[in-house]
Amino acid sequence: MAAELTTQDKQQIEANIRAKYGRVAVIPEGQFRYPIGRAGLEALGYDPEILKALPEPVAASYCGVGNPFTLGPIREGEAVLDLGCGAGVDAIIAAKMVGSAGAVTGIDLVPAMVARAKENARMAGVANITFIESSAEKLPFPDASFDVVISNGVFNLVVDKFTALKEVWRVLKPGGRLMLADQVLVGKLPQETGARVASWFG
Repeated sequence: MAAELTTQDKQQIEANIRAKYGRVAVIPEGQFRYPIGRAGLEALGYDPEILKALPEPVAASYCGVGNPFTLGPIREGEAVLDLGCGAGVDAIIAAKMVGSAGAVTGIDLVPAMVARAKENARMAGVANITFIESSAEKLPFPDASFDVVISNGVFNLVVDKFTALKEVWRVLKPGGRLMLADQVLVGKLPQETGARVASWFG
């Protein structure tokens, strides 16, 4: 069985996440092995009508690994949390779905991503949306705050996934939905913790 990560290991992983995704917030191109930007959105089957309304700089900042909106409806008037919102593209799409009677909140660990998301929301003309810097492992919201939690390519990066999932269940309203798109490990987990920390994005 692989050794447990230490507090120092976890801090190093979070520092690496902030460094990498700080770069992605500025220049997403060339950072991933899969299609991103508008090509990624189209390949993953996002609603063409919504995509047409996205300004090109907003669409270009998309770096998701899947389409969480294929997992169920987002209804008008709902409260949605985007866990690890990145540049905010999914949150902006959700904000268009919930309409002016609904609200979307995006959280991200990376300050540069929060700043990019805010700018993207401004360019997209979306007002019913808020972005804040926060960890998925300690959500700054009361119990039963959201109808839906969406997440796209984030849980694979979270160090303490069990705690993050407990937080999701805590902030979801009774009958709420988690709509999750992510990557999974298909090989063996490295036994040595240094290798695990170094390959966290592998």
